[in-house]
Parts: sequence; structure tokens; C-alpha cells
Amino acid sequence: MAKGKRGGFGGGMPGGMAGGMGGMMKQIQKMQEDMVSAQEALEKETVEVSVGGGAVKIVISGHQRVQAITINKELIDLEDEEWLADLQELVMLGVNQAIEQSQEMSARRMEGITGGLGDNPLLSGLLGG
Repeated sequence: MAKGKRGGFGGGMPGGMAGGMGGMMKQIQKMQEDMVSAQEALEKETVEVSVGGGAVKIVISGHQRVQAITINKELIDLEDEEWLADLQELVMLGVNQAIEQSQEMSARRMEGITGGLGDNPLLSGLLGG
């Protein structure tokens, strides 16, 4: 082996990989930009969930921020001694369903950008995941 050379690579990247790294970095930068745009869009996008036959409606953003809770008192039986417990349960159920749907919406949006690359620990660190 010639002095100053390791494994015949001469200190450079094998197989033209150096040029490929620049292209990969551009792709990662594009993905990061797309993710920022998607996050901004998710802040404005909402999911609406209705529970109890429309007694309670929840509107939540793609960032899992509750925007509105609407209670239709016409659909709540105020004569029932358990009406308050029923209402509380409906609100809890609705909020949980809204959060799940919002998370699914967010995951679908990010999956469309990363194509599943976010599951790779090395790339998720580079993408800010």
C-alpha cells in the first residue's frame, strides 16, 4: 500500500459518494422546508368530532389545540339526575377522539413528506423529529 493512502481510496469518498452527499443534503433541506410548511398548515387545519348524537361537538387544530366545544342543551336530558356526569363523559370522549383524529391527520401529512424516513433515527435527528 502506498504511503498516505488507506484502502486505496486516497482519502476521498468512495464511488463518487461526495457528490451524492450534497444531493442528499439538498433533499433533507427540502424535506425540512416542507415539514415547516406542513406544520404551519396543521396549525390552521381543524378536525370536528361530534359525540352523543350531536350533544357535544369538539373542534381541534392539527396541533391538538381545542378550538371550540359546543354543547347542544336540547340533546342533554336535564331531568336525569346523572345529566352532569353524562355531559362530562361526553366532553371527555369527544376531546379524546378529536385528539386522536388530529394526530392521525398530522401523521398522514408528515408521512407524505418523509415517506416513512422519520422512522430512521439518523434521519429523524436531521429532520428535527
